[in-house]
Amino acid sequence: MELKILGSSSAGNCYVFDNGNEALVVECGVSFNKVKESVNFDISRIVGAIVSHEHGDHAKMVGKFLDARIPVYMSSGTAESLELPKNNLLCLMAECGVYHAGSFKVHPFKTQHDSAEPFGFLIHHEEMGTVLFATDTYYLAYTFNGLNNILLECNYRLDILEANIADGKMPAKLRDRTIKSHCSFDTCKETLLANDLSLVNNIVLIHLSDGNSNASEFKQGIAEATGKNVHVAKAGMKLKFNKTPF
Repeated sequence: MELKILGSSSAGNCYVFDNGNEALVVECGVSFNKVKESVNFDISRIVGAIVSHEHGDHAKMVGKFLDARIPVYMSSGTAESLELPKNNLLCLMAECGVYHAGSFKVHPFKTQHDSAEPFGFLIHHEEMGTVLFATDTYYLAYTFNGLNNILLECNYRLDILEANIADGKMPAKLRDRTIKSHCSFDTCKETLLANDLSLVNNIVLIHLSDGNSNASEFKQGIAEATGKNVHVAKAGMKLKFNKTPF
């Protein structure tokens, strides 16, 4: 399995799990042309797209996927917020349900964000094992067993955020919104350490803030805390994303 990162920022988010035969898209926040390019323009290989919540950097291209006859999975609250018309390719998910897209199996769970009904996902495929995907959440209420790969938001660090406010680089009113809607470096680390990481192959830090993060320090800090192979997501990155390192 290969993980292709098409975007991981407030400008747009999109991740593609692709084994050459079938592909699952997570988040529809970048140009659909980029998605088509990522699968060599063979969109028949895309078995589905899953969307965490309705904000534009995660969902603005949902209509393009539906127009291309690609099933899109999301919560009822997300669909209502996007004002999507009924469509037999729009699959409404419920927390703790089990949903199948090709050979991928998806379990949604609630996250904490300023949106209608946001979800994180456990995504399973025989080749990559069980993947935890969680973004735009200020904490996770759950721990998970049997994880093989992780994509987890590591948006900001409080000292950097506070320094930017003190320097006038961002308005103070954004402080509370950031803290109550995104995952900090410290919370990311605590979340990882609360889970059994013994079988984890890759940890990918996603959705870093452009101004309130430090990619190299975040990568080093999480690697030191977990002892795992850590990557910082950026557009254009491709990673081998198998169940084991072999």
